[in-house]
Amino acid sequence: MIHLCGKGKIDESINQPGYVQYEYISDELKDLFSITDVIVSRAGSNSIFEFLALNIPMLLIPLSRQQSRGDQILNAESFKKQGYAEVIEEEDLTREHLIQKINTLYEKRDHFKQTMSRYQAKEVKSDVVNLIKIR
Repeated sequence: MIHLCGKGKIDESINQPGYVQYEYISDELKDLFSITDVIVSRAGSNSIFEFLALNIPMLLIPLSRQQSRGDQILNAESFKKQGYAEVIEEEDLTREHLIQKINTLYEKRDHFKQTMSRYQAKEVKSDVVNLIKIR
């Protein structure tokens, strides 16, 4: 398990076999993604669309409405509805629930990958230009 914690967020008290923490990863990130079976993440749009493009099944834990404007909740629900992700609301997050969702995601990862592989990014540049021309 690879845990990207952010600057100053590493917990030195955690010493588990198979678990490593990093503040940030840059050049090696592409290599880590290539060996990743599933990902647990917040639900920012940049990240989740990267995971979708890389066909990595995801468990999303969006920031709550108390911590955000709610966009991550909408992102997570959209991805869940489309079959790209499992979701746990932050208010429902417990150790047991997290482990259960990760196990379910891992067991069904091939199904998620198959669903994600059908996603086709749409080139919207011409649509935007046409909208501007109309106005």
